Amino acid sequence: MGLITGVCTFLYHLPQIYKWLLKPYYITSFLMTVAFFVVRKAPGVCEHLATQREDGNSCDFDWHIGNVFMFSKVANVILFFRLDIRLGILYLALCVAFVMTCKPPLYMGPEYIKYFSDQTIDEELQKDSRVTWIVEFYANWSSDCQSFAPVFADLSLRYNCAGLRFGKVDIGRYGEVSERYKVSTSPLAKQLPSLILFQGGREITRRPMVDNKGRAVSWTFNEENIIREFNLNELFQKSKKLIKSRGLKVEEQNEGSDELLPETDNPEQPTESKKDQ
Repeated sequence: MGLITGVCTFLYHLPQIYKWLLKPYYITSFLMTVAFFVVRKAPGVCEHLATQREDGNSCDFDWHIGNVFMFSKVANVILFFRLDIRLGILYLALCVAFVMTCKPPLYMGPEYIKYFSDQTIDEELQKDSRVTWIVEFYANWSSDCQSFAPVFADLSLRYNCAGLRFGKVDIGRYGEVSERYKVSTSPLAKQLPSLILFQGGREITRRPMVDNKGRAVSWTFNEENIIREFNLNELFQKSKKLIKSRGLKVEEQNEGSDELLPETDNPEQPTESKKDQ
C-alpha cells in the first residue's frame, strides 16, 4: 500500500518536476556534463580531432565501468567532506578498506591459454622455434586487464593450434618477468595489459608500443585490432600448413617402421595447462 501511495504521489508531482528540470540552468549543466562524450562520438566532428592512438581512430576512446565507479567514489569523498569532515574521513576509510579487501571478479569462462610462471616462461617460448606465442602480460589488480580477459580468451578459442599458442603471465606477481621483458607495472606507464608476439623466443610485435618517456601509446584492445596488428589469420593459416606437413611426416614414419612411433589419436595437439580454478 505504501508503494502505491509513493508512486501516485510521484505521478501527481511529475509536472512540477518537469518544470523544475526544464529550467535553462539544469539543461545547460546536463549538456556540459555529457559534452565530452558527445564530441568524441559525434559524426563529422570526431573525425577531425587529434589522436595519439596507433590505429588513428579519433572517434573511439578507452572507457570502462571501473573508471565510472572510481570517479563516483572521488566525488562522494569530496561531497562528504563538504558536508561533515567526520563523514568524509569515515567514507574515505571505507573506500580504502574496500580497495584492500575487495578485488574485481576474475574471468572464469572457457579459454585455451597456458599460464606461465617466472620459471617456465623462457623455457616454453624457446622450446620449439616453429611455434608462435602470443603472451599477455597482466596484473590481477588492473581493471584494464580484467576487462580484456574475455577478449583474449575468445581469441585463444578461435586461433589456438599446434603452431600458434596463447599464454599469460602475472607480472604483478612475478616482478622479475616484468623487468626481463620490459613491461612496467606502474599505473602511470599504462602498459597493462601488454601483448607480445614471440617467434623462436624473440619478440616480434608488441602492443601497446612504448614512447621514449616509458608511457604506452594509446591503443584499443579489441578483437579487430589484435587480429589485424598481429596478423592472426595469416599466422593461423601457416600453422595449419605446419600441422599438415608434420602429420604427413608422422604417417611416413609409421609406414616405414611401426615400432619407432606408437599410434596416437592426435599427436600434434599440445596439452594445455588450465588455470587454477
